[in-house]
Amino acid sequence: MSVTVEATAQSAHRNPIEAGNPLVCLVLGGARSGKSAVAEADVARQGGALIYLATSEILDGEMADRIALHRQRRGPEWTTVEEPLALCDALSSHAGPDSAVLVDCLTLWLSNLMAAERDIEAESLALADTLAGVAGPVVLVSSEVGQGIVPDNALARGFRDEAGRLHQRIAAVAGRVIFCTAGLPQTLKDTR
Repeated sequence: MSVTVEATAQSAHRNPIEAGNPLVCLVLGGARSGKSAVAEADVARQGGALIYLATSEILDGEMADRIALHRQRRGPEWTTVEEPLALCDALSSHAGPDSAVLVDCLTLWLSNLMAAERDIEAESLALADTLAGVAGPVVLVSSEVGQGIVPDNALARGFRDEAGRLHQRIAAVAGRVIFCTAGLPQTLKDTR
């Protein structure tokens, strides 16, 4: 294990209320909770270039429609960067003092990693390490999938478990964590 990964693993085990990069915000919520709109508004308030880092891929008509609605809501002032797997590289290229980045969403990124049979723990640790060092505001959106019934199949249970671990790791490195319900943001953590 490298020194960077060890340091990230150690920082992820600190009390998340005390830890966190004040430039990083994690916005969690269920399906149609309003989390993307809350995150977009937060990023727009940051100033500078607005970067939308999309982890989704257009695989069917429904996804194409969803992406079109999101783009219409955001408006033309946003630059969209599509990156389904290499999230750390994209953040390193686009996050800086003159831009604000919105990552939408971590659960799609996780799904992409699982489909590509990537090392989820290594990718999650690398993301936490990248976020700990970003020089500009980054807001990450992710779906909370662990509050429902236990899924009936191993793949779905594995995804739920990996999402929960990912959320804990990113919440530990984030300076702010927001949970959305019915379009209402609730601040869970704010170390600014």
